[in-house]
Amino acid sequence: MESTAKRADARRNEKALLDAAASVFVTDGVDAPVRRIAAAAGVGMGTIYRHFPTRADLVVAVYRHQVDACADAGPTLLASAASPFTALRQWVDLFADFLVTKHGLAAAMRNDPDTFTALHALFLDRLVPVLDDLLAAARNAGEVTAEFTAYQLLRAIGDICAGAEMVDAQYDPRLTIRLLLDGCR
Repeated sequence: MESTAKRADARRNEKALLDAAASVFVTDGVDAPVRRIAAAAGVGMGTIYRHFPTRADLVVAVYRHQVDACADAGPTLLASAASPFTALRQWVDLFADFLVTKHGLAAAMRNDPDTFTALHALFLDRLVPVLDDLLAAARNAGEVTAEFTAYQLLRAIGDICAGAEMVDAQYDPRLTIRLLLDGCR
């Protein structure tokens, strides 16, 4: 029983570490100092290196963690939102937040194209079906009438968010995404 509790505690600690790293990546990019991530997680740097021996290991783990969280949120939002379109909008907001943490991922993975390809496949395998379910529910409720695939919408949102940090201060990707979603009604 102690080992089960210990494993649960280790999982909670790893989740807290991944959440902290994701938060730091949003503000400082994937090249943020490990000491900043450790401070945000409330752990020592040794703990991070014990779980993630390289920066690439940490970046990949954060990416996987966020893909899973985004995928898991879809059914929950669909079950709890006031309407399927509201669930869709809330999920898209989560997805856009996720995309922000990807800033710098391509550069970090440049030396490991196999890992990058595997992450992209995970991204599509986990997120396209969730978005497809949300779109189907919104269509069935008559809230979305435009014909497009979940993959097309993911790509459009990704394109809107790409390079958002480099665009002038007047550019708000969330507003553009809202316009896109409103155009689907």
